Amino acid sequence: MPHHFLYVADPMCSWCYGFAPVIEQLARHFDGRLSVKIMMGGLRAGNTRAMRDEDKAYIRKAWTNVGAATGQSFDMAFFEREGFVYDTEPACRAVVTARHLAPEKALDFKGRISQAFYGHNRDTTDTEVLAAIAVEAGFDDMAFRAAFLSPDVRNDTFRDFLAAKQMGVEGFPCLCIGEEGGQYALVTNGYRPIDGMIEGVERWLAGQPAIN
Repeated sequence: MPHHFLYVADPMCSWCYGFAPVIEQLARHFDGRLSVKIMMGGLRAGNTRAMRDEDKAYIRKAWTNVGAATGQSFDMAFFEREGFVYDTEPACRAVVTARHLAPEKALDFKGRISQAFYGHNRDTTDTEVLAAIAVEAGFDDMAFRAAFLSPDVRNDTFRDFLAAKQMGVEGFPCLCIGEEGGQYALVTNGYRPIDGMIEGVERWLAGQPAIN
């Protein structure tokens, strides 16, 4: 399958959480014709500053907007946390770990992390929480932990961040279609509902250049 979706996302990006049902529907519809290659964008990777009241207000507004636009549910108890450091690198690295161990599970695992964070207020900056989610997803605990902490996975995670920047991706989710080493066509830059998207991709696969 030379052509594939390239999905640039972050498991702790609220609009990616909102987009989860859309990308899952696309993956199901094009199963056997288009695989989904997932690249981590690093929304707040390496952040070290604890959230302030103004940060909470900004994020609360964003979550409210995402929920209204997408129907996804959010556990607002998150905003009762004190001293939370919104660092998305560990969650991104966990998805890269899944990609190393079982590439076909990476998209589902990204969705599980997002659901854990946004829907159930689990701390997905914590290695123990990420390992628990991995076990829930069917990964071996020891194998996941070893890969998660390995230099190879750390390096691949930062290569993802760099590649996304080099592609000019400035917001998530970003979904493209194309082939390795070739040109990618943009499906969407930012959240978009499923309406018309399947038909647009089908037209592109049929040789028509317009996806939107």
